[in-house]
Amino acid sequence: MASSLHIIGFRVQKLCGHCGVTHKLLLAPVTANSLVPQRNNWRKNYAKREAKKQVIYENVGENAKKTSLIYAWGQASSGALGIASYVKPNLKFRGKQIFINKINRPARVRFFDINQMKPYDIACGYGFTVVAVKYQNKRIVLGTGVNTDSQIGYHETPKGSGRILDQLIEPSHIKLPIQKPDDCRVTSVACGRAHTVIIVENEGVFTLGNNAYGQCGRSIVEGEDYSKNQTINKLAEVPGDIIKVVCGQDHTLFLTQSGEVYSCGLGADGQTGVGHYNNTSKLTRIKGDIDGVKVTSVGSRGDCTLAVSESGDLFGWGNSEYNQLGLVTSETQVNLPRHIPVPHCGKVIKAVAGGSSCALLNDQGQVYVWGFGILGKGPKLEMSSTPSLIPEPIFGRNELSPNTKIVDIESGLTYLAAKNDNGDLYTWGRNNNGVLGLNEEKNQFFPWRVALPAEAVKVACGLDHMVALCKSFT
Repeated sequence: MASSLHIIGFRVQKLCGHCGVTHKLLLAPVTANSLVPQRNNWRKNYAKREAKKQVIYENVGENAKKTSLIYAWGQASSGALGIASYVKPNLKFRGKQIFINKINRPARVRFFDINQMKPYDIACGYGFTVVAVKYQNKRIVLGTGVNTDSQIGYHETPKGSGRILDQLIEPSHIKLPIQKPDDCRVTSVACGRAHTVIIVENEGVFTLGNNAYGQCGRSIVEGEDYSKNQTINKLAEVPGDIIKVVCGQDHTLFLTQSGEVYSCGLGADGQTGVGHYNNTSKLTRIKGDIDGVKVTSVGSRGDCTLAVSESGDLFGWGNSEYNQLGLVTSETQVNLPRHIPVPHCGKVIKAVAGGSSCALLNDQGQVYVWGFGILGKGPKLEMSSTPSLIPEPIFGRNELSPNTKIVDIESGLTYLAAKNDNGDLYTWGRNNNGVLGLNEEKNQFFPWRVALPAEAVKVACGLDHMVALCKSFT
């Protein structure tokens, strides 16, 4: 016989004729007086093991396609994060719905993943966010958050019901009046306190929201009701080479390809830089010390404005109550650009201004700060009229990474952010509603790295929330 069975109690041992080894078999009762051995599937298991050996694994290389991602954190109750479940939760705990008013760490906005959208530009206002995306073969603009002044468009739900939304809890389409609605190629977008400005390639400049001070670049209408407004304004008399828009609280700045700067809006602190303190509803070219100078960067989130020239010089105007412009004036308001001499800072490539603090970035990747508040050099330094260097090792430069440097900086009203060439994001300042994204509530007196699970490409700073446009690591 090729094999034999040896029964021991309820176990069966079989001498295999194939391999010459005794195998244990299980017994399953068929009747009360008989047992049938259950064979194991050793042939199938053997085949599976051999098949696994034939599998070839390929590691992802440097040329792997990276995915665009959006992460957001800070105040969530406004809907500005674009995560609907935070404001309208589906989960319950002990019979009660769990509302998330704020989140102090980066949260992935999966709306864009689910709808297979590829974000490529972002902007944050006071409680709202605007995102430009590629969707299938289209390019569109989306908005989420506070919409009390129609700063993110007109949204009626359901259509024809007359129910106009003054708050959106997830991104929704902002329909701009352009010739090709499905090909909205945004070149620059910015948001202020309650207004939005969008530049569309080959289409022009579009403004939405509150225009009480002329910040939307159109005539001021006394008593105008901005809520439930269906009109999106296209600026008529504007330079044809505008490449960048920046919004302060209630004023707007435009930078042209030739390096000229135009402004409109609130001028009470001289932040429009046009030589007076009145409101300006029409785009006006700024002169002063930048007249004839090619400006390459403009920064403003509050009522102070900074500009940088192609040669690396620094200029400033507007509010100086906190010594933002203390190197050139003792006045608290300046209505024309003034050259700010900062030879110890090297060649400046970008400058940003918050509510009371300022920062600049030079071509060596170094960050200097001045003004008033939490500047990033510890709790003892609260005010400085002279830019002071933040030590480079704080931003990741060390013996193992000697060439790491900061490549971009941004400012909120009460906090600052910096991004290095590795895609690491650092934040510091007042941590209202967890806006710094550091997984805690306390203020941060030194720059600290945000635990982003992706490579930061661009960051936008709102009043109490932040949004990061990222690329996946693989």
